[in-house]
Amino acid sequence: MSAKFDSQFTTGSRGLTNARTRIVGDRTGFLADAIVALVRLATAVRAVLGRVFGRIASVVTPLGWTAAVAIPVSLAFGYGLGILELVVVGWALLALLLIAVLYLVGRSPLEIRLALPHNRVVVGESADGEIAVSNPARRRALGVTVEVPVGAGLVELVLPGLAAGGADARGFSIPTAKRGIVPVGPVRAVRADPVGLVRREITWPGALELVVHPVTIGIPSMSTGLIRDLEGNPTRDLSTNDVSFHALREYVPGDDRRYIHWKSSARTGTYMVRQFEETRRSHLVIALSLATDDYADDEEFELAVSVAGSLGSRAIRDARSLTVVVGEATPQFAKRKLFAVRVLSTLSRARLLDDLAVVERAESALAITDVARVTGEQAAGASVAFLVCGSGVTPGELRAASTKFPAGVEVVAVVCDPETKPGLRRVAGLSVLTIGYLDDLQKALARSAAS
Repeated sequence: MSAKFDSQFTTGSRGLTNARTRIVGDRTGFLADAIVALVRLATAVRAVLGRVFGRIASVVTPLGWTAAVAIPVSLAFGYGLGILELVVVGWALLALLLIAVLYLVGRSPLEIRLALPHNRVVVGESADGEIAVSNPARRRALGVTVEVPVGAGLVELVLPGLAAGGADARGFSIPTAKRGIVPVGPVRAVRADPVGLVRREITWPGALELVVHPVTIGIPSMSTGLIRDLEGNPTRDLSTNDVSFHALREYVPGDDRRYIHWKSSARTGTYMVRQFEETRRSHLVIALSLATDDYADDEEFELAVSVAGSLGSRAIRDARSLTVVVGEATPQFAKRKLFAVRVLSTLSRARLLDDLAVVERAESALAITDVARVTGEQAAGASVAFLVCGSGVTPGELRAASTKFPAGVEVVAVVCDPETKPGLRRVAGLSVLTIGYLDDLQKALARSAAS
C-alpha cells in the first residue's frame, strides 16, 4: 500500500485527525455542526463544573460534606414519612451551611510575613517566631486566624482587624527541648465557620528553619594539658627552616643561603648555616561514634554530642587545625559493610554545631573501633585524637581503637557514662576520661593538666 500525503486529498476534512473528525468524521451540514456544537458546549460546561467543584471541595470539610448529604436525606425522609424531627434537622443543617458560606465571602487584603529573630539556639533556650501583619488596602480589614506549622506541631494565632495602612506583630514560642532542625512555616491564613463546615486557607510562601544546637561548655585553653603537642612546641625532628633555633652546622649544597650565619662563617672560614628544631602544629581529630550499641541510652549519646561540640569549639577558637568525623551508616540493602566516616564542617563554630545538631544514632553505623581505623588512615598529620563514645564500649575495644592511629598520636577516649564515677586513667598509648555530666569534662581536663 502506497503512502498517502495531504496533497492527495481533495477536501480539507479528508485525512484530518482532530476532535471534529473523531465525532462526525468528514460529514458536513447542519446536523454535523449541531453535534459538534453540543459536544463543545458539554466540554466547556464540564470544565466550568470541574473548576467550581474543585473550589468547593477545597473549602468544604468532611463535616461539611456529611451535612450536605444529610440535608436532602433528612428532608426527603422527614416529609415522606411525616417525621417532624427529621424535617427540623434538615432545615437546621441547611441554615448552618448557608451561614457557613457567608464566612467565605470576600478576600482578606492582609499581608503576612514570618520571621525568626534568631535562627540558631541551644537546647533548652527560649526561641521565638514572629508574625508581622499589615493592611496595605484603603479599607479596614477584618481579623483572621493564622496557623504556623512548627515541627510536628501547629501554632494558631488570632490576628485582630486592622485599619487601612495599619500593622501589627504577634510572637509565638518554638519548642527547643530536642537537638535538631525545627521547620517553621509556611504561614497560612484560615477562614472557617465556628461549627467547622467550611474552611479556606491562603498560604504565604516562605518556610524557615530553626537550628537547635547541642549544649556545649567553655573549655579554657589551659585545660587542654592532656594534649602533649601544643602548637609551637618543638619536637626532636631537625629542620632547615622553622622558628626554634637548635645549632649551627656546615653549609651543604642545596641549603637556603638566607640561613647562613655570616659571623660564624667569617670566624671559622667555612659557611655555617642555622639548624632548627621542627615545631609541630597540633592537629586535633575528634571522632564521634554514632553506633547504637556504643551507648546505653539517648542520654549518653546527647552527652557525647555535647562533648564533641565543646572540644571542637575550643579548638576552633584556638585556631588549631581540626578534623571532626562521625561514622557512616551502612545502607539497609548494601551487600557489604560500609567503612567510611563523614567529615563535619569546621569552618566556624556555628557550622560545626549545625552539623552536630542533625547527627543521629544508627544500628548500622560504624563502631568506635572501625571509626578509629578509618580516621587513622585518612587524618594525616594528626597529633591528638579524641574518641568520643558511650558506656557500651569495653576497655578492650578502646585499646584496640587506640592502636589504629600511627605512632606518636596521643589518643584520648572520652567515655560518657552517668552511672560511673568520673575519672582519668592511663594505659599504654591511651588516656581514658570517664564523665557523667558535661561539667566533668572541664574538671577532668583541668586535673590532667596538673598531673
